[in-house]
Amino acid sequence: MIKAVKAKKYLGQHFLINNEIAKDIVALISDIEKVSILEIGPGMGILTNFLVEKSQEVTVIEIDKESINFLKKKIPKLNKKIIEGDFLDVNLNKIFENNFTIIGNFPYNISSQILFKVFENKNIINEIVGMFQKEVAERVAAKKGKKRGILSVFIQTFFEVEYCFSVNENEFSPPPKVKSGIIKLKRNNRKELKCDNKLYKKIVKTTFNQRRKTIKNSLKSLNLDFGTSIDNLMHLRAESLTVEDFINITNNAKTI
Repeated sequence: MIKAVKAKKYLGQHFLINNEIAKDIVALISDIEKVSILEIGPGMGILTNFLVEKSQEVTVIEIDKESINFLKKKIPKLNKKIIEGDFLDVNLNKIFENNFTIIGNFPYNISSQILFKVFENKNIINEIVGMFQKEVAERVAAKKGKKRGILSVFIQTFFEVEYCFSVNENEFSPPPKVKSGIIKLKRNNRKELKCDNKLYKKIVKTTFNQRRKTIKNSLKSLNLDFGTSIDNLMHLRAESLTVEDFINITNNAKTI
């Protein structure tokens, strides 16, 4: 019998122990038999087991040596497709020749960083199916309101986001102190932003960092003139705006 991996607090490891939930998560992947799949942080392979049953193109990336040794024994066919390292440091362009899908029970302490990396690599990623802290999952999926934030807008600029289901603490070992949520991100048809990319990011960040102010007041520090054609947007708060609204504001910005 293979010795179980001991969860390491510094890596934020909480191993999912419910096979039915694992099966449901894997089932969310579109066209699973046809796509290349990258699993982040497989741990003891509860998702991996179901992935390799359905797909010939599964690669995993794991930072924990103990987990890597466990996976090599438990799932021998995976041996040559285990990348030892930190997902945040890996060049994703070198893993697959074509676009790919990401799946994982993501460490909650780096989940936002994972999503920012997804945003930066949007043109090579077709889909993400991920387990996050429930609060983070709800924020990423929020279309408007107090839960909406910088990450929501950035991700929704290039992905359709669906909140799929919640998972209770007792489905993990050791149990986390928070509930978890599964979200699915599917690449949309937007190839590029039809505005200045840097200014778009700056406007989104500036308005959400002063989220209690109206757009007009929060953007005063940028010394830009937005004209009068979008006054209806300038009197709103960031949490009320869509991606298209932010693009519209960016395109109306002129240096004073």
